[in-house]
Amino acid sequence: MKEYRVAAHDGVEIAVKELGEGRPLILIHGYMSDADTNWIRYGHAGLLAASGYRVIMPDLRAHGHSDKPHDRALYGRDVLADDQFALLDHLALADFDLAGYSLGGRTVARMLARGCRPRKAIISGMGLKGLTDTGARASHFHHVLTHLGEHPRGSPAFMVEAFLKTTGGDPIALLNILDSFVGTPVEALAGFDLPVGVICGSDDDDNGSAAALADVLPQATLIAVPGNHMSAVTKPELGQAMVEYLSS
Repeated sequence: MKEYRVAAHDGVEIAVKELGEGRPLILIHGYMSDADTNWIRYGHAGLLAASGYRVIMPDLRAHGHSDKPHDRALYGRDVLADDQFALLDHLALADFDLAGYSLGGRTVARMLARGCRPRKAIISGMGLKGLTDTGARASHFHHVLTHLGEHPRGSPAFMVEAFLKTTGGDPIALLNILDSFVGTPVEALAGFDLPVGVICGSDDDDNGSAAALADVLPQATLIAVPGNHMSAVTKPELGQAMVEYLSS
């Protein structure tokens, strides 16, 4: 496993892990998660690497081993996409694939909306509403993070807080990142002129309908895998679906 850091445009450092050799594939994890949790722990990165990919896994700003500044000025709109463009520039990548789960999928959409053109993209763990209207999910997470220790056991907020504890997330930095969310209008999504795999848990509607998202994208392939939003990333079918889609 190769590990290094890349400076974003504002000096914030992004931690990156790489596994394997071959065609470059940028994998972007979800909110409150990190590369280890999303991609490495359950074998997805290893499977992709064994299938001939150079798997490049950044930890998002405010996540994992990347910097977690508390200065709100360092969380401007679309900063997560900005950071990934800095990574692409650092690696001098022109021919690559791009994939993300949940917030990572939203970041992929923002990159595509701003002109990024991989050969193929994957938007996973994400539905249409989660891309066009970020407010509901941001409000949900804001509530979780500003009422830690108060959520009823077994509630959705309680489960999010439990996940936060497992990843050791920084609540202040994670609150700041909510201010950076930017929606992508349907008209922009309809203009994505490249193949996009929409891979989502069959019981996952946390971010709206994956089928509705696939209907909007002109070159979409809709792929269902077992699980809900939290469990789908723990199942081997997610990595298998990614390999099969990218290799098709």
